[in-house]
Amino acid sequence: MPSGTHNAGAAGAPTFYTVAEVTAILRVSKMTVYRMVHSGEMVAMQVGRSFRVPQRAVEEYLAAGLGDWGHGDEAVTGS
Repeated sequence: MPSGTHNAGAAGAPTFYTVAEVTAILRVSKMTVYRMVHSGEMVAMQVGRSFRVPQRAVEEYLAAGLGDWGHGDEAVTGS
C-alpha cells in the first residue's frame, strides 16, 4: 500500500493520500477518484489545484464496500 503523505513530527496528525495514491489503492482511474470527490462520495480537501484524501476516508470507503466480507471471523458459505 502506498505510504501516503506523512506529517513528520506531528504526533497524531492525519495521513493524506494524493489522487494518484488513491487510484493505486482502489485500482481505479484518476477520473473515477475525481468523480468520487466531486460527487461527495469520498471526502477530500483541496490544496491549491490538487486534492488530498484522508487515509480514514479511503478506509471507510473500502469498509462500506466490503459489507459482510470485511468480517473474517465468520465462515462464508454458499446458498
